[in-house]
Order: sequence, then C-alpha cells, then structure tokens
Amino acid sequence: MSLQEKIHQHFNDSIQVKHDSLELLPPQIEAAAQTIVQSLLNNGKVLTCGNGGSAGDAQHFSSEMLNRFERERPSLPAIALSTDTSTLTSIANDYSYDQIFSKQIRALGQAGDILLAYSTSGNSENIVEAIKAAHDRDMIVILVSGKDGGKVSALSLIDSNDIELRVPSMSTARIQEVHLVITHCLCDLIDCQLFG
Repeated sequence: MSLQEKIHQHFNDSIQVKHDSLELLPPQIEAAAQTIVQSLLNNGKVLTCGNGGSAGDAQHFSSEMLNRFERERPSLPAIALSTDTSTLTSIANDYSYDQIFSKQIRALGQAGDILLAYSTSGNSENIVEAIKAAHDRDMIVILVSGKDGGKVSALSLIDSNDIELRVPSMSTARIQEVHLVITHCLCDLIDCQLFG
C-alpha cells in the first residue's frame, strides 16, 4: 500500500465510523446535552476527565464551556480534572494514579453536578474510580467511550441515570475522532438550549 493509499484508508475508515456513529448515537447525545443543561440551570457544573488524548478531549470540552464555542455568551462552569499537575502528581505519589480524579471529585463534586468522563476503552482504573466517586456524590455520569465499554461496562458502573456515548469501533484513533465530533455536538446543543 502506498503512502497516499494509506491516507485514503484513514479518511475512509474515519468516514465509516462517523457514519456508524451517526446511525447509533444521536438520541444519546441529545439526552447528554439535555442532562448537562438541566444541571447548569440548577447551578450545577461539569467536571471532566480522561487520560492521554482523552484528557485533551476533556480539556477541550471544558475550554469551550468556560470561554465560548461558536457564539458570544456567558461562561459556563466546567472544570477539567487533568490540568493541575501539582494536584495530580501529589495524589499519584501519596495514594495511587487510580485516585487522581476520584479524590478531586470527592472534594469538588456536588449532588446534581455532571461527570463527563472520556475513555476510549473503558478500562482505565482512574476512570472507574472517578465514576464510583461521582455516584457517591450523587452526580450524573456521562461516559464518552468506545470499543466494548471495557471494565466500566463489565462492572455495570453506568446506572439508569447515567448516559454512555459508546463509539462503535475498536480503533482508538477512530474513536477519538468521533469523540471530538461528540464534544462539538454537546457544546452546540448546550448553547442552543440555553441561549436560543
């Protein structure tokens, strides 16, 4: 396969996964956006987390909320839990890496807040612990995932009040590409519902 053929393959694979996601996810994305809006209207906030590229997605969502997406509007409350290196490294050093998000959630999360967690596999132990901590704080969990849902699915951590947006792919790269589209959909739907 030539380099240009590889490029075509990447684009075609991305298009296919986006198409598959479009067939499957719009009701869940709409429900997630409505859930976030309801929390914001009740003075709640969104705590976001993820690892690696998923940390970037979590931070992307938070920045779009705090600053703006595509229109001028008031800032909306969101905190990316992956950005404070002193907090992350102290928790990882004193306790374990598995606790880097859950300890922050137990300190910052309130009943009615949202945990927006990104995990392409659903296997990250710190995401599993974050979801448990969010439930302990009576928060609603929105998990943006992929593959087969991993440990989160196997442990049945997503309950009836929560929402999972699982991209139908086994490729981390393709999942992350759709996660970005989901993030932008959420931002747009939140803005439309709150600001017309």
